[in-house]
Amino acid sequence: MTLFRPCIDLHQGKVKQIVGGSLRDDGSAPETNFVADRDPGFFARRYREDGLPGGHVIRLGPGNEAGARQALAAWPGGLQLGGGIDLKNAGEWLEAGAAKLIVTSWLFEAGALSMARVKALASRVGPENLVVDLSCRRRGDGWWVATDRWQTVTETRVEAETFERLSRYCSEFLVHAADVEGRQEGIDEELVAHLAEISPRPCTYAGGGRSLEDLERVAALSDGRVDLTFGSALDLFGGSGVRYADCVAWNKRREGPGESGIS
Repeated sequence: MTLFRPCIDLHQGKVKQIVGGSLRDDGSAPETNFVADRDPGFFARRYREDGLPGGHVIRLGPGNEAGARQALAAWPGGLQLGGGIDLKNAGEWLEAGAAKLIVTSWLFEAGALSMARVKALASRVGPENLVVDLSCRRRGDGWWVATDRWQTVTETRVEAETFERLSRYCSEFLVHAADVEGRQEGIDEELVAHLAEISPRPCTYAGGGRSLEDLERVAALSDGRVDLTFGSALDLFGGSGVRYADCVAWNKRREGPGESGIS
């Protein structure tokens, strides 16, 4: 069943909401929708109190290690961690309290997906602890995985073959639609439907969500097989389109008595 998944995006040590396509490594400031005056631990504790497991903490570049550790310490085993994950530090982040590890860029070499790296990381931490992030950009009639904070469009297409190859080595997929991320202009409906068709594992979509009706739309388009993350539109992050309390209520209506798991 489609559920709301919370997030904590960290940039330069702060919880922020950023327009995804504006992130650069050249020192220029990204287009920012929101900068929190609360620390990462506040949001992690809020999600814990409201029974929202399966959310993700994403480190968008350097300077975010302390913030990530604070969030994980506030809810050990409750949040997934992504950003800068590789074979050397994966075990360390699990020990720090990450429920699962989200990885993208390290799995690619020279723009090509390295199955050797995928297998090595899965062997190190176990497929059950690994989430493969296939965040992407639209090119022509399809979508292509984008790495390095969505700056580099790779040779890997978001298609059934890609998901099938990777599904043996992970337990979930995460897909940001980088072209609409942070813009609050609506979800990429075609991509959501596509993900429901091709993903053999639980899959979370992020990008463009602007109202609670988007949860209903994702549920209908995916037949309940894809979850949704709200960012900039959420009142918790200064937005006006989606009430966080409504998202919590949405999940509670869809979980049975005593349940607090994810789809």
